[in-house]
Amino acid sequence: MSSLPKAILFDLDETIISFGSRRLILQAVIEEFAARFAPVTPEAAGMVMEAGFRRFWSDEARAAIWRQNLGAGRILAVEEGFAELRDRAPGLTAGFAHAFGERFHIYREQQAKFFPGALETIQAFRDLGVKLALVTNGAAEPQRAKVERFNLAPLFDHVQIEGEAGFGKPAEQAYVHAMQVLGVQPHETWMVGDNLEWEVAAPQRLGIYAIWHDHLGEGLPAGSPIRPDRIVRSIAELNPRELG
Repeated sequence: MSSLPKAILFDLDETIISFGSRRLILQAVIEEFAARFAPVTPEAAGMVMEAGFRRFWSDEARAAIWRQNLGAGRILAVEEGFAELRDRAPGLTAGFAHAFGERFHIYREQQAKFFPGALETIQAFRDLGVKLALVTNGAAEPQRAKVERFNLAPLFDHVQIEGEAGFGKPAEQAYVHAMQVLGVQPHETWMVGDNLEWEVAAPQRLGIYAIWHDHLGEGLPAGSPIRPDRIVRSIAELNPRELG
């Protein structure tokens, strides 16, 4: 798609707002509690813990429940990794999983910041008259707090938070409702986000042009049937001012 759309639906977390590398954050917290993980090295433990987090959050049914209570969900994801390490590191008890999960949750939320160029790109689209919606999953209170912390509401014509709306991605209603509010049709709309199912496959089924934010630069998973209409490493790549 070479011309500008009438509307763009933007995801929030890991699309506009970055939390840094989850694996590196896990490793940093592991290093704070290195004695508990011994004799497993922080690097090795970080890889196992990241794999545990991926397993936990890739389960869509489980994720739909625990993204409404992200702190508690992260504690359960910690236990997923601890279970694999516990035979080598007996200090990784269920009680410690709670302390580690709370520390990880606080540490990661503290890392939140705009991706380079994301704010400028959104403002450029707004200045050119493109209608904008922020469509984010998650509980009402923490997601609304991020919207306020980063003063995002004035940039968007519509802010849609799963916990407030009562529905979220990848439910068809999440995209349809946002488009109805903006007064646009699917063929006039882009969806931009980092989740291949929520921001690519589901919107494509409705006829929306889907742009995948591959902020980690990992590329599509091997054998993935999902094919984004466009892949960007940085939201700034979409800036219409930079494209002339």
